[in-house]
Amino acid sequence: MTRTAAGALLAAALLACTVAAAEPTAKEIFGSQRAAAAMPSASFGFYSKGCLAGAAQLPADGPTWQAMRMSRDRRYGHPNTVAFLERLSREAAARGVWPGLLVGDISQARGGPMPSGHASHQIGLDADIWLRPMPAGRLTPAEREDYPFRSVLKPGTFEVDDRIWSSNYRDLIRMAAEDPKVQRIFVHPGIKKKLCETTGRERAWLNKVRPFYGHHEHFHVRLFCQPGSPGCTEQRSTGSGDGCGELDWWFDVALQPPKPGGKPPKPKPPMMLADMPDACRQVAGAPAIFDGGGVIAAGVSAPPPAALSYAPQVRVPIPTNRPSR
Repeated sequence: MTRTAAGALLAAALLACTVAAAEPTAKEIFGSQRAAAAMPSASFGFYSKGCLAGAAQLPADGPTWQAMRMSRDRRYGHPNTVAFLERLSREAAARGVWPGLLVGDISQARGGPMPSGHASHQIGLDADIWLRPMPAGRLTPAEREDYPFRSVLKPGTFEVDDRIWSSNYRDLIRMAAEDPKVQRIFVHPGIKKKLCETTGRERAWLNKVRPFYGHHEHFHVRLFCQPGSPGCTEQRSTGSGDGCGELDWWFDVALQPPKPGGKPPKPKPPMMLADMPDACRQVAGAPAIFDGGGVIAAGVSAPPPAALSYAPQVRVPIPTNRPSR
């Protein structure tokens, strides 16, 4: 290879690195959106790699729910997700199971990866429900930023604290699991163990309740891909059985501290728009729609309510597809 050719290759490589460094990440693109895409409601991709068009926003307040941590601006979801949360809150209150839901993260205005926190919650079909009943008094926006999480585990253990836990916790999770739209529910392994120990003969709903890291201050509801979303990627089936015989690995292996001297996992490179379903490029650049029904041009974000302290708006350019190499 001649020096000229080698120099040209080196220059091309450096240019590619420079372009890659300048290109915004997917979490920057979707994290900057403050309004839903004016498109038919649909989920694209998988729960941990996708986006959401035509999102609905859970109202901050309802008779039987309150949205929490509103400065995160993550109370958008597929319309069926929002309807599910409202319905669950009403039915749980009507049955005397739960006075009202404290709802945490659902999704961003157009889904996609978040600047911090969840790897999932990207297609509007995931929602976090706090394991703490709604207080009698209505919380102010400022109070919702600081209202403390509460674990249902005994401090320093993987066991449920019976001073907090009651059958109402089990019944609320059961109500959610028995909804036909729900695909699975994530809880801490200690909570799954408690549910296995305190559930009678009608145990089919336990199949949907899956143990996972964390999830001792809230439980995570995940809906099936909804009608009208052919681009949504279904998660594998939970199979059959109640899953209660599969908990030993969690307590004996997964929840144990790492071995001394072990190498930490290598961080994954940030997700780029090119890594996501093709439809997400259209979702990211679509005109915005607001609660009042108005539509504004693509690339313009809605100003956040003055009462809340959102992170500063960022105008992020949408990169074009790169040519194949």
